[in-house]
Amino acid sequence: MPELAVTDLSKELHDAIEKLEVAGNLESVGIVTRVGDGVAWVYGLRNAGYSEVLNIETDHGTVEAFALNLNEDEIGAVLLGGEESVSAGAKVTLKGTVLDVPVGPELLGRVVDPLGRALDGGPEIKTKQRGLVEREAIGVLGRKHVHEPMMTGVMAIDAMFPVGRGQRELIIGDRQTGKTAIAIDTMINQGKQKTGVVNIYVAIGQKLSKIARLVERLKEEGVMDNTIIVATGPSDAASLLYLAPYSATAMGEYFRDNKEHALIIYDDLTKHAVAYRQMSLLLRRPPGREAFPGDVFYLHSRLLERSAKLSDDLGGGSLTALPIIETQAGDISAYIPTNVISITDGQIFMETDLFNQGIRPAISAGLSVSRVGGDAQTKTVKSVGGGLKLSLSQFRELASFAQFGSDLDEDTKNQIERGQRLTELLKQPQYTPLGIWEQAASILAVSSGSFDKVPVGKIKDAQTALLTRLWTDHKKEMTDLNKGSEKVVPGEGTAKIIEKAAVAAAKGFED
Repeated sequence: MPELAVTDLSKELHDAIEKLEVAGNLESVGIVTRVGDGVAWVYGLRNAGYSEVLNIETDHGTVEAFALNLNEDEIGAVLLGGEESVSAGAKVTLKGTVLDVPVGPELLGRVVDPLGRALDGGPEIKTKQRGLVEREAIGVLGRKHVHEPMMTGVMAIDAMFPVGRGQRELIIGDRQTGKTAIAIDTMINQGKQKTGVVNIYVAIGQKLSKIARLVERLKEEGVMDNTIIVATGPSDAASLLYLAPYSATAMGEYFRDNKEHALIIYDDLTKHAVAYRQMSLLLRRPPGREAFPGDVFYLHSRLLERSAKLSDDLGGGSLTALPIIETQAGDISAYIPTNVISITDGQIFMETDLFNQGIRPAISAGLSVSRVGGDAQTKTVKSVGGGLKLSLSQFRELASFAQFGSDLDEDTKNQIERGQRLTELLKQPQYTPLGIWEQAASILAVSSGSFDKVPVGKIKDAQTALLTRLWTDHKKEMTDLNKGSEKVVPGEGTAKIIEKAAVAAAKGFED
């Protein structure tokens, strides 16, 4: 009996294709020849373009797909859900549009899927505009150099590896090393500092419980109303995981193109590449290194190139990207990590050993770099954090060397002592982003030597005491300092106030 069913189906399919050829509708109508694993193969539709939406007629309504393989005799289309109702012989027509998603301020405060459908139980989202999922990046002449700060609130980043609006800074490291924590703190800091930057968080194949916790936290911090979350779970189709970052970028481009500023976090692009590999193998594309298709570099380069600081002629808006990549055993020389490192403007490398030592955020001073953010760094933080990266890198080298010998000269001992206090100072609990004045005062207190007699274990207590004292006694000066345009010169003006307060704060914690 099964053989008869297959024969009958093949004959029906053959008849349907013959009718299509006789009618001469091959340009705009097609027939599904086979379907499986989220991919439908379609005969006909010679007018179809790349990424064009196709309507597949089923007994339960219309199922949408988009064309990804344009072969000579058939089309490989990726289904956007509803695979169980699609069968061979189904009629396929062109929708007449390429993939697009709803964009605009109506999405703020909502959790949506990559097609813009509400996932938070709220009302249906209706926007005035739609944006293209795939869109060409702005050209060189439409861009301006990165010159405005994008403060993360994480002292180790803002002082050593600053990020500017329009930059693409990669966050890379093994799983469970605090990559997402940095991204979330950056989102919270935009609300805390009232920067007006719109947050867009893209969860690619993340646990839904993790997304729910994130939404609750953002509501607690008061930043959810200025945030869009594009969510996909591990059980979602590969097509949705593939579309998620592109759809979210289209939502971010709306704000960028309307003279506003947006921050987009891709969490994470490793899962995105894996989803694309799955789709590519199902579409019979030839596998290359690690079974990834040959265009996997283009997959992420065309995505990240859309983040930019626009020229004044185009309104001066910006879209800043913080892509996240997960490594295996700290291997940043693997295929996908090296690809994304070469596309981005720097990386923040999270070191597992530092994380296990309790140094959090576990940022490696040696392997992290920001290639353009220095131009956007605030004068205040730049003036106190100039030699911070070098000091920290030298301390880590000296500390590893010093454990093998006890005969150290006085200068080396002092450098190690100062490095230990600096390392302790740069520890920062999650969900506590710091303002510009807090960062500047903290770094100056340690680098000026005011905290040299404070035991390493009490550095954070001394820091809290210093900040409390400054805000209580010198609120006006600290408010002015928080604007970021004032240089902090040791022994002068505001620096003198900070140094005096640091000495007073330190006395309560000295041995």
